[in-house]
Amino acid sequence: MKLLDRVSDVGTRKHLAASTIECYRRWVREFLAYHCREGHWRHPAELGTAEVEAFLTALARDRQLSASSQNQAVNAIVFLYKQVLVDEVGPDHLGRFAAERSRRPVRLPAVLSQHEVQQLIEIMRPQSMHRLMVELMYGTGLRVMECCTLRLRDVDFDRQQIWVRSGKGDKDRIVMLPQSLRSRLVEQARRARRRHERDLAQGGGYVPLPAVLQKKCPYAQDDWRWQFLFPSITLRRDESGKGYRWHAHPGVLSRTVKQATIRAQIGKRVTPHTFRHSFATHLLESGYDIRQVQTLLGHQRLETTMIYTHVMNKPAIAVTSPLDRLMGGAA
Repeated sequence: MKLLDRVSDVGTRKHLAASTIECYRRWVREFLAYHCREGHWRHPAELGTAEVEAFLTALARDRQLSASSQNQAVNAIVFLYKQVLVDEVGPDHLGRFAAERSRRPVRLPAVLSQHEVQQLIEIMRPQSMHRLMVELMYGTGLRVMECCTLRLRDVDFDRQQIWVRSGKGDKDRIVMLPQSLRSRLVEQARRARRRHERDLAQGGGYVPLPAVLQKKCPYAQDDWRWQFLFPSITLRRDESGKGYRWHAHPGVLSRTVKQATIRAQIGKRVTPHTFRHSFATHLLESGYDIRQVQTLLGHQRLETTMIYTHVMNKPAIAVTSPLDRLMGGAA
């Protein structure tokens, strides 16, 4: 088995997210490529503390990557030696290493006003699936992939709640189902189910599932409850001819939001994740407890949620500009 395949295999057994596994594979590949000389690739067992320090320092000094990117590289290399190759090189192969670290600047998230959110939503096509997804993200604080990968079974219309399965950190949580979206979500679920029935008639109707679930519940592959609420328009077939329908692509959603931002002439950099930032900020501005917001967002640490207190509008402690006082006095 190739090294990168071993990284994927161990990552799957450790229940890492697919995006995390792919990130680790990329950084392991870059680490090995950095020490490749004249087409000669060195095995990780030949590389040690000095090589790791040189690579991490190059990321900070030469490529000037952010602290978060450098931390990803550190985590990937540690995972490689501590989890994948531990039986070959031993747990103490790396030892302690020190490299030049990237600085971690404090960045505040971009937040839309309620008027700007309304502008963006209204400029999108009324009955489009992407508009519904944007409204759902703003109405619940879902992350982009959490919204894209919602399944029909995750929406509980009777209890007015949505289950977020295997979110960041492989954690589940429950968020509210906005009453204003209920009828449209019901119709979206009906459309997804009708499309599933058409796929079944054409030899399709299958949906990707986690490897563990495929063995435990093989029937779920073509069960309507496991279909994505926001399915892809493309039906893909595997080598055996089975037709699989994945979820809506987050990149397409991002392009739709970007185009709407340009058409609405909003002078901020807006991505789908901006609606999550706006959701949290507007809740805090409305007086909701920060612990409630933390639970809805699925943050493990309160400090992560606290960042929104720095961008919220706080009329109780607003400071009047001295220029406004001067001009007011002059008037």
